Amino acid sequence: MSDFNQPLGGNELARFSGPNTFMRLPSASDLTGLDVAFLGIPLDIGTSWRSGTRFGPKQIRAESAMIRPYNLQTGAAPFDSLNCADIGDLAINTFSLSDSLRVISESYDRILKYPLIPVAMGGDHSITLPILRSIARKYGPVALVHVDAHADVNDEMFGEREAHGTVFRRAYEEGLILPDKTYQIGLRGTGYAATDFTEAQEWGFQMFLAPDLWHKSLSGLGAEIRRDIGDRPVYVTYDIDSLDPAYAPGTGTPEIGGLTTPQALELIRALRGANIVGCDLVEVSPPYDTTGNTALTAANLIYELLCVLPGVKQK
Repeated sequence: MSDFNQPLGGNELARFSGPNTFMRLPSASDLTGLDVAFLGIPLDIGTSWRSGTRFGPKQIRAESAMIRPYNLQTGAAPFDSLNCADIGDLAINTFSLSDSLRVISESYDRILKYPLIPVAMGGDHSITLPILRSIARKYGPVALVHVDAHADVNDEMFGEREAHGTVFRRAYEEGLILPDKTYQIGLRGTGYAATDFTEAQEWGFQMFLAPDLWHKSLSGLGAEIRRDIGDRPVYVTYDIDSLDPAYAPGTGTPEIGGLTTPQALELIRALRGANIVGCDLVEVSPPYDTTGNTALTAANLIYELLCVLPGVKQK
C-alpha cells in the first residue's frame, strides 16, 4: 500500500456517505506535496443553450464514489504513484463571466506555482480559456487534445468575445496553443457556413469528424496523436457532448451521431506517455441528466485521464 492519499474505500464507509470529494479523496487547502489537484469550476454563464453546468462538479463528485482505485483493464494504479487530493471549487463570480474568467486564470497561476497537474471539473467550456492562459504562462504554447462535438472557434457570440463557443479562436489568437498540434476530435452537427470549420483548419488545427470515426476503434488515432505530440507539454480538454446523447444526455448542447463510451476510453488510454500538464472535463449539466449516467461517465473519464498522467505506474 502506498503512503500517498487513497480514496475512501466502499468497505470502510458506505459509498452513499462520506465526503463529497472526487473519488472520496481527502480534501486539501495546502497544495504542498500534491502531484494531482482535482478542482471544480461551477460555471454556466458562458453557455448559449441549456444551462445547469454550475452543478456539474458536485454531481461528478457524487457519481465518482463508485470508482475503485485500481484500473482492471489497463493495470494502472494511479494512487500508488501520485499523491492526489480534491482542493474544492474556485470562487467564481455568479453574475460576471469576465470576472469569473479572471478568477480562474489567477487561481491557476497560484495552483501552478506547485509542481502538480490540475484536473478541473466544469462548468461550461468557457473555463478552458483562462486555464490555457495560465498554462501558457508556465509552459509556453502547448499542444491541445480537444474532444468535442463543436470546434468552439466562433469569433463572438451575441457580441461577446469570451464564451463557451469562442474558446479556441481566442486561444489561437493569443498564442496559447500550437496550431499544428491541436487535435479536435468528434466534431459533427450543423453550422452557419463551411468556414465554421475550414478556417481553423487553415490555422493548422487537425479536425477529426465523428462520422469518419463511426464503427472504428480510436486506439490507432490516439496513438498517432501521441506520436505527433512527442514530448511537448499537452493540455487535454474533454467536452462530454463529444459523446452521443444516448450515452451522455445531460449536457447543454447535445448533438446526435457522436462518439461511444468505448471509443472515449480507447482515445484516452492511447495518450499514455504524453506529457500532460493539465486537463478538464466540461459541460455536464445535471438538470438534464435524470439517471446520473452523464455524470457517472464523466467521473470515469476523469479517472481514465488520471490513469494516463505522467508518473502513473502500470501493474
